[in-house]
Amino acid sequence: MRLQRVGRKNDPSYRIVVTDKRTGPKSNKHVAIIGSYNPKMSHIQLDVDAAKDWLSKGVQPSDTVHNILVGQKVIDAKKVNPLPRKSPIVDEEAVAKAAEEKAAAEEAAKAEEAAKVSEEQSASDNSEDTQSAEAEASAEETPAEDVAEEAASEEVVEEAKEETPEAEEETKEAA
Repeated sequence: MRLQRVGRKNDPSYRIVVTDKRTGPKSNKHVAIIGSYNPKMSHIQLDVDAAKDWLSKGVQPSDTVHNILVGQKVIDAKKVNPLPRKSPIVDEEAVAKAAEEKAAAEEAAKAEEAAKVSEEQSASDNSEDTQSAEAEASAEETPAEDVAEEAASEEVVEEAKEETPEAEEETKEAA
């Protein structure tokens, strides 16, 4: 379903026709003429029953005819924008400038992070020096406790080594 232009130069008027999509709008090989549309006078004449019948048979209306049918309340739907979407104008120089600015901004951010990290490390190094001095002092006071902890951790490691071959054998038997 689409419009066929009729009328004189600078005085458009249209027929609302049902036609095969392979035939041109000016060919006059239409299946049916169901109405007319005069945009200058905003006059629409439409055979509503015929339009509903053709739509029920699966006829697809053009965007403008769809909007006319919505305006005449033949179908319940929203109006469609019949104008094509504009493609954005791409300025290659502007794109290149934007990419350079973005790269410069990223480098500046990395430099700031590196400066913050180095400040944090120097601050933590100072605190680590004081902590290590305190740890050495406490280690000198209780050497017996450290030896006992090391012996206990060695026993745990040896027990874990002994358990692993048994666990492997059990998994092989289960398979």
